[in-house]
Amino acid sequence: MSLVLRKPTTASSRGTKLVKFKQQGETKKIKSLRKNVKYSAGRNTRGIITIRHKGGRVKRQYRVIDFKRDKKDIPGVVSSIEYDPNRTANIALIKYSDGEYRYIIAPENLQIGQEIISSDTLKSIEVGNAYPLKVIPPATFINNVELVPGNGAILGRSAGVSIQLQGVAGKGYVQVKMPSGEIRLISENSMATIGMIGNNEHSNQKIGKAGRNRKKGIRPTVRGVAMSYKHPHGGGQGKSGRHGPGGPVKDPWGNKRGKITRRNKSTNKFIIKRRTSKLRPRNKPYKTIV
Repeated sequence: MSLVLRKPTTASSRGTKLVKFKQQGETKKIKSLRKNVKYSAGRNTRGIITIRHKGGRVKRQYRVIDFKRDKKDIPGVVSSIEYDPNRTANIALIKYSDGEYRYIIAPENLQIGQEIISSDTLKSIEVGNAYPLKVIPPATFINNVELVPGNGAILGRSAGVSIQLQGVAGKGYVQVKMPSGEIRLISENSMATIGMIGNNEHSNQKIGKAGRNRKKGIRPTVRGVAMSYKHPHGGGQGKSGRHGPGGPVKDPWGNKRGKITRRNKSTNKFIIKRRTSKLRPRNKPYKTIV
């Protein structure tokens, strides 16, 4: 897959960059792996908008992904690589030797007809294979990592993402480096998939026109400086007075944008090195269990 530039036949197509994707392999739709999910459009059970800028997207079906990889020691063959409207990464349809079909997140360089396997013992370091973290060699790039063994993958599921396994840390944990730069401990019994997630050009796309975002369910966002005095950035004559941020950028309710909102102190003991940001380039380290 690669980025494709459109011919500038219209104003919106000038500068547009989109990922060219064509389904690979057989075009077989497995009904049991597709579900209809109600779209709330940012509204709660009372119909009140609780998340702004959502609504009016094209209908889509949810593809059931095998995040647990609990089909152990049964080889499967990559049947097709497909587009998934619910995520940035592509998905791969796997046909197992017992006849069952399952979807997984497609890693980079996964080929049609390639055989993959999930096991508790290390077979081979091939892209798409899934093993517990304790048997994967250090410095290996992995994706779809479980936080709680048996609960399914939580970490490393977006396009182009990979997590580096740094080695065994002791007391039943391994040390991994996240894409954000954070270094943390994860249970050595958690499952992970070898390789990095494919479709790494996704972040380089240029949408080109508002209509393409509307089809994805993203409604327009009005700038705060274009609003009245009711917004912290608005009001004033021209661009005088309080018009504009005039300090830290704020949201419509006066809260500071980009503020660190982490409150989950129960998992601090697993974080060896915290991620940094422009607002907090240096962080106070946590006391870890290892």
